[in-house]
Amino acid sequence: MSISERTLDDTLDERLDRLRSGLTELGPVVVGFSGGADSAFLTWFATATLGADAVLAATAVSASLAGAEHAACAELAAAWRLRWTEVRTDELERAAYRRNDADRCFHCKSALMDELEPLAAATGATVVLGVNVDDLGDHRPGQRAAAERGARFPLVEAGFTKDHVRAASRRFGLVTWDKPAAACLASRVPYGTEVGVALLSQVERAEAAVAALGFVALRVRHYGDTARLEVPLDDLTVVLDRREAIVAAVHRAGYRYVTLDLEGLRSGNLNAALGDVPRA
Repeated sequence: MSISERTLDDTLDERLDRLRSGLTELGPVVVGFSGGADSAFLTWFATATLGADAVLAATAVSASLAGAEHAACAELAAAWRLRWTEVRTDELERAAYRRNDADRCFHCKSALMDELEPLAAATGATVVLGVNVDDLGDHRPGQRAAAERGARFPLVEAGFTKDHVRAASRRFGLVTWDKPAAACLASRVPYGTEVGVALLSQVERAEAAVAALGFVALRVRHYGDTARLEVPLDDLTVVLDRREAIVAAVHRAGYRYVTLDLEGLRSGNLNAALGDVPRA
């Protein structure tokens, strides 16, 4: 174990104790359950702490959620015997969301809270979301929307970084401990490009086709008839080796041109353009 790993492990017990205490104080919770590493760990740990009857995992289903992620949520819910429900969110019916300006995520989380608040109110529960400390440093208007509606971020309150979430998940044997980040499909679309069901479906088809070729972590960024492929730096040479199959797969999804980003996969990198896009 390296020095950094020992340091992380030394601080993990303290954070787990704080998280356990924080959840106990909250009582029953409704967790926004996207199936990612953060929300999965929070849901599992809350269930282990409070008991299954006091935790409702709710997955928002819309065209913004990739089918593979939806299926993963169902699989985890069954494997972990969670109290799980699906809620249909209407963000794509909101002009402010479709406009896809810098506050798109605000409108998405507002749509989510519209569905989670009644579930929580029915049982006197609190809505909690899997936000970690590292998320606070990026442009995340969705966090503001949720906080304004009374949602809590137990991982932040307990001091969990992404590394702490992964370390804890690994300690408890959760299969999601090393799951790559998988933001909503709209995050693949540059700000200012209107979001719609057909566009999101095209992105999903392209990513699923590339994933079927063996790539675990990837993004297909949408630029009209051009798809910009992002993969981890270690996979760049693999992409070139499998160039013909990848190009054919992305073409089948409806893109005319396929490009490879030599800077590699960077979650949230489209936020770099925020200075050029007016905020709502």
